[in-house]
Amino acid sequence: MTNLLPGLPADMDVTNRFVLDFAVRHGGRVLDYGCGAGALVAAGRAAGLDIRGADTYYAGSNARTQAEAAGLLGDAVVEMRDGCIPFPDASFDLVVNNQVMEHVEDLDAALAEIRRVLAPSGTALSLFPSRDVWREGHIGVPFAHRFRKGSRVRFEYVLLLRRLGFGYWKEQAPTARQWTADKLAWIDNYTRYRTREEIFRAYGRLFESEFREVDYIRFRLCDRPRRAFLTRLLDVPGAPGAAAALFRKLAFFVIVSRPR
Repeated sequence: MTNLLPGLPADMDVTNRFVLDFAVRHGGRVLDYGCGAGALVAAGRAAGLDIRGADTYYAGSNARTQAEAAGLLGDAVVEMRDGCIPFPDASFDLVVNNQVMEHVEDLDAALAEIRRVLAPSGTALSLFPSRDVWREGHIGVPFAHRFRKGSRVRFEYVLLLRRLGFGYWKEQAPTARQWTADKLAWIDNYTRYRTREEIFRAYGRLFESEFREVDYIRFRLCDRPRRAFLTRLLDVPGAPGAAAALFRKLAFFVIVSRPR
């Protein structure tokens, strides 16, 4: 896959552009599951897609307010209650979710709902990290999600790395200590990291899946013309598998699934 489609929003992050590119290529009726503020939905509609969004809008985000302010909530974007996607069975040809499944408490239930609203010949695209990832992507501190919740060792480790300059959203707390307390509480309340094996089992119960990290890597390289020459390295025997394995440790899975 290469990033050749015209009109992808320049101000959208590369991962959302990858998802939008996949959706445009796939076509049909599209659902963005866990759509947040609806940026992908708005961009998809501007690109001519028949796309809707759905989200539960948990308390750790202000995405609902943003979707409402953008005029998307209630029409282009709908709110889910009790984990139920408010659309009939087989409503969509493609369901995408980007950095969502690590926030879902009951993965089996979420996948069952996605399977329900997918057409029998439909496709699901999932991008999200497992517990095995090295970098905790929400607060920007490596391995912050690997420690036991509430442990003193975890707190001191994250505090040390924060003082060394690691971490995101530093302006949200007056001190490094307060930032550490706040961000660890956010991880504990709003993320559910699972092992590779747990993820494979959950997807395997309902879907046939393949892993497409290499497609994402190619897309990302082509998105940066100065690095596009590196795509040739992926043609070296053995390189795609090694690149995908490393990418899963550094970032996330890219899973393309079809109903069993």
